[in-house]
Amino acid sequence: MSTLPYLEGIPLFSSLTPGQRQELASVCVTARCAKGQIFFVEGEEAGGVYIMLEGKVKIYRSAPDGREAVLHVFGPGEPFGEVAVFQGGKFPATAMCVEAGKSLFLPRTALIERITCDPALALNMLASLSRRLRAFVAKVETLTLMETPQRLAAYLLLTSEEQGGTDTLLLDVSKVLLAGMLGTARETLSRTLARMVEQGAIRVEGRTVHLEDRAFLEGLVQGLESL
Repeated sequence: MSTLPYLEGIPLFSSLTPGQRQELASVCVTARCAKGQIFFVEGEEAGGVYIMLEGKVKIYRSAPDGREAVLHVFGPGEPFGEVAVFQGGKFPATAMCVEAGKSLFLPRTALIERITCDPALALNMLASLSRRLRAFVAKVETLTLMETPQRLAAYLLLTSEEQGGTDTLLLDVSKVLLAGMLGTARETLSRTLARMVEQGAIRVEGRTVHLEDRAFLEGLVQGLESL
């Protein structure tokens, strides 16, 4: 099946002409990915850029004691592995599929050739990397300066903003993955959620979280409230 229909729906390639997307499609490869499948491991030579078409992928690094630090979780339309590709080096982290779906692979050589010819693609890639950097800096700040309750409150408020300001949130990641994203243990996350429920700040129904007291959560983030 042609990869062209997929490229047309990916923001990274939105500024390209149909002809430019057609050229990219000729060198792209799509594949199904199962939960738990590894795309690449830390230290592996970077051969190209991956883009999730369906499902989710987590980017993480492992500590010697087995703990994981989840750096990012990406969903449909989002590229990953592009930094190492531009550097011409090795992947700095491991990428694992956490929700079965489909991915697209764009070889490094073909991508560099297209960037050389098409400034629009280069600008799109730069914008993507800039957004990634801002998100990473914000995460480092959160993990460095905040305790688990503050991190969780900040995550819930950010998710609300991303979902249009709603007070009814759908958490599309597991507790294990969310704990990794927040830099804490699953047990600590569960206790924090329970305390928020007891406080009346949130109400939890499966993977749906209702923000019952947004002001309290905002105060928690700012250090004005505590659990």
